[in-house]
Amino acid sequence: MSCYHDHFQIQSDRRPTFHDVTEKASETVRTSGISNGLLTVFSQHTTCSVFIQEQSDDVNYWGTQFVLQDMVDGLSKIFPTCSTEGQYLHPGPLHIKIAGEERSEEAFWSLNTDAHLRSVLLGRSVCVPVIDGVLQLGEFGRIYFADFDQVRSRERTVRFTITG
Repeated sequence: MSCYHDHFQIQSDRRPTFHDVTEKASETVRTSGISNGLLTVFSQHTTCSVFIQEQSDDVNYWGTQFVLQDMVDGLSKIFPTCSTEGQYLHPGPLHIKIAGEERSEEAFWSLNTDAHLRSVLLGRSVCVPVIDGVLQLGEFGRIYFADFDQVRSRERTVRFTITG
């Protein structure tokens, strides 16, 4: 059995951002030389998710596909966007103190509890079968990397592992 790893960087924004990473995943499969196995797409970031969804041809004024905006709107009903301290139990005063001292974080950066909860609900990875060098996503499936953090924009890492 062989194993191949790759990664690349994307840039998020100060709103939920989505990146279609399907073509990059297919390119990674070709580069790996593994024609039959499993591709795992993973986010190491706790406010980000990876999922498979249909591509929506329509987009809003921000360029977000309708189906992805519908998902954000639905998730906002379950986990409302964190707008002020005390809205959620997390972050508590100890977390704010440690984040500031050990990671030089601004206190308001911790107002992203909704992003952490949305990420847990959707998951941080997907596994896709690879058969004869082709991702088995179905007719409409696309792989998306989402960053739900709305307190700051950041560079994020998308990780691929192919085994087969």
